[in-house]
Amino acid sequence: MLKTGKEHLEGLRDGRTVYIGGEKVDDVTTHPAFAAAAQTVAGIYDAKRAPENLDLYSYEEDGERYSTWYLRAKSKDDLRRRMNCHKGIADMTYGMLGRSPDHVSGFVTGMATNPSAFDTEKYKFGDNLMAYYEHCRKNDIYATYAVLPPQAARNPDFYIKKNLPVPTLMVTEERDDGIIINGMKMLATSAVFCDEIWVGNLLPLAEDQVKQAVTCAVPVNAEGLTLWSRQPLNMNTTNEFDGPLAWRYDETDSMVMCENVFVPWEKVFVMDDAIKARAIYIETPSHCYGNHQSNVRFWSKLQLILGLCSKVAQATGAIQIPPVQEVLGRLSALEATLSGMIHGQIEAAEEWPNGYVTFNRRVMYAALNWCTESYSQIIDQLRELSGGGVFQMPASATVMHDPKIREQFEMYWQTPQMEALDRMKLFKVVWDMVGSEFAGRQQQYEKFYAGASFIVRNHSFRETDWGFFDGVVDDLMGSYDVPAAPMAAAAE
Repeated sequence: MLKTGKEHLEGLRDGRTVYIGGEKVDDVTTHPAFAAAAQTVAGIYDAKRAPENLDLYSYEEDGERYSTWYLRAKSKDDLRRRMNCHKGIADMTYGMLGRSPDHVSGFVTGMATNPSAFDTEKYKFGDNLMAYYEHCRKNDIYATYAVLPPQAARNPDFYIKKNLPVPTLMVTEERDDGIIINGMKMLATSAVFCDEIWVGNLLPLAEDQVKQAVTCAVPVNAEGLTLWSRQPLNMNTTNEFDGPLAWRYDETDSMVMCENVFVPWEKVFVMDDAIKARAIYIETPSHCYGNHQSNVRFWSKLQLILGLCSKVAQATGAIQIPPVQEVLGRLSALEATLSGMIHGQIEAAEEWPNGYVTFNRRVMYAALNWCTESYSQIIDQLRELSGGGVFQMPASATVMHDPKIREQFEMYWQTPQMEALDRMKLFKVVWDMVGSEFAGRQQQYEKFYAGASFIVRNHSFRETDWGFFDGVVDDLMGSYDVPAAPMAAAAE
C-alpha cells in the first residue's frame, strides 16, 4: 500500500505525546512549530503516488506495490533504482531532511536480506524481523530510530554513587506477552512526523550491559512514550520568505522518554546480547543501505550549496574574478567527486548476502567520511563568497509593505546583476545555510549524524582488506634480495 499525504497526516493525530519545553503539543499537524514540515512530509508521500513517479518511487512484487526504499536489491539495476529513489526524495527537500521516510526503512530492508543474523542460541528473532519488514512495507511506515544512550549515561558510576537510576533505556521487566522498557534514548530525528521508532544500539555495549542491549520497535503513540523536542527552529521567523529552509525543512530532533512502555515479543529483535545489539547492523547490509541514503542526501544538499555559491558570485559581479572562478571550479570538482563515489558504490557492488547485492561498503564508508569531514569547509566557501551581503539585507520582507520604504529599497538595493527583491530573497536562503540557527543545526548534524569521527573511520578500518595492502608491500619487497658481495670482499 502506498499512503497518501492526507493519510499520513491523519496518522499523526494518533494520541502521541510531544513536548516543547513545558508545552504539550496536541496536534503536530497544526502546531506552528511543526505544521509546515508535516506538510513537507505529506508532500513526499503524494509525490511518490503520482502516476508519473510510480516507477521511480515504488516497485511491484507478488501483485502488490511498495515504496522503492523497501526493495531488497538482487542486481546492480536494483541498486540503481534505490539510488535514484533516494535522490528524488532528497531533491524534494534539497537534502535538508536527514531522516526522510527512506532512511530507517533502508536499515530494516538491509536487515531483511539476512534475518538469520537475529537468531542466537537463546532467541530466534529472525522471524520477528521479517514480520516487521513486511509490516513496514505493507503499511508504508515512516520510521525513525533512537540508537544512542544519553551522553550523561555513559558514566554509570555517577548514578550509582547518587543512588539514581541509570537513564539510558533498558528492559526492566519480562512478561509472557512482552517486555517493559524504561529510560531515555537519543536522538529521534523526525520522530514527531513518524509512525514508529526503532530502538537499538549503534554504539558498542559492555558485556554486562545485557538489559540495555534491547532492540525493538515502538509506535510513537505507545502509552508511556513521550518525545521531548529541541527548540523548533522555524519559530525564529514569522514567514517563509525570511527563513525559507527552516520554515519547511526543520525535521526536529527529540529525546525519547519511556516510562513503563510495553513492547510485545513480536516487536523485539535483540535481547540480552550486548554484542549482537550492534552486530545486526554490520552482519547485514543494514548500515550500508541506510548510509548510502545519507550519501545521496548529502549530494542533494551539496548541489544546492554549489548553486548558491554560483548565484551569489553572479549577484555581486565577482564571478568575473579569476580567483572566484577557481573557488567555484573547486566546489564543482567536489560535487563531481561525491557523485563519482556514489555511483562507484554500485559499479563495485558486492554480492552479499547470498542471493542479494549491496553497495560497496568501503566506497560507501569513504563517502560517509568525506561528507562528515568536508561540510564545514564547503559551507565556509559559501560564507566567504557572501561576505557582508547577508547583513546588508533588511530584517524582513515587510519592507515591501510600506510604499515609501519599498521604493527606497528597490532603488538602493538593486545591482546591475539583480533586482533588489530577488537579491534579498537569495541572501535570505544563503543566511539559512550559513548563519541562522537552522544553519547551525545543519552544520552540527552533518558533522555528527554518523557518529564521532573515530566511529566513522572505524567503519573504514573494519571494511578494509589490510591483507591486500600488506601484500602490495610484500610483493615489492619480495621482488629483490640482498645484493651479492663484491668478488674481492668474498675472496677475503
